[in-house]
Amino acid sequence: MADETGLFVYGLVPADVEATPDAAGVGDPPGEVTVIRHGDIAALVSAVPLDAPLGRSADLRAYQELLDGTAAVAPVLPVRFGTVVTGPDAVLDLLRPHHDRFATALAEFEGRVQYIVHGRFDERALLRGVLDENPAAARLAQQVRGRAEAATREPRIRLGELISQAVELRRESENRRLLDTSAEFVVSTQLRPPSHEMDAAYVALLVDTDREAALVDALEEYAQDRRGLLRLRLLGPLAPYDFVGAHQLAG
Repeated sequence: MADETGLFVYGLVPADVEATPDAAGVGDPPGEVTVIRHGDIAALVSAVPLDAPLGRSADLRAYQELLDGTAAVAPVLPVRFGTVVTGPDAVLDLLRPHHDRFATALAEFEGRVQYIVHGRFDERALLRGVLDENPAAARLAQQVRGRAEAATREPRIRLGELISQAVELRRESENRRLLDTSAEFVVSTQLRPPSHEMDAAYVALLVDTDREAALVDALEEYAQDRRGLLRLRLLGPLAPYDFVGAHQLAG
């Protein structure tokens, strides 16, 4: 029936966590966030119509804002976006079999948050560097410069291959440099796959909250050092989306 409702599951938290009155869930209008407890753990949930599509950017934003806000005050295990179950009993069916494992995972994330570092090469600066360092690429660039694309198809393809290889090598080097810069401040790291052909670095960092300021300072210095070559974005603090691993519940 159209008016049947289920529960959207956001994440798992310690049982003593309370939902704040202003916490807004997914849906239109946003659902009220509540807590379902079992033993030492609990799930953050809100009611949603079972036939409602849940893929709007506003829904993803509400999901992330709730989890990131929770991570600022308590450990949280994010549950995959879009996980909807039929009711409280179904939530308990998720919690009961894995209670001890989830409780252990929550203890591991106590006092820790995630940051994401996303760097993107300045395309012009990158291409200048590739041509300066690679004579074969420079010769090909000279061959195609000012000539019709149809008449230079083969050298353009080869030039594209050389540039792509150079970008990949530089990306690997930049990720290593970034990991070395952050190593003394973080608990764990996860490389993310590139989201764009000009991505220079894309890394998730798990950090103890008492080391956040030192990490941010180190990354700001890193960004200053790489200015002109790449643009760096720092996102966080966030819930530990990249580090829940086997603890994460599937949708």
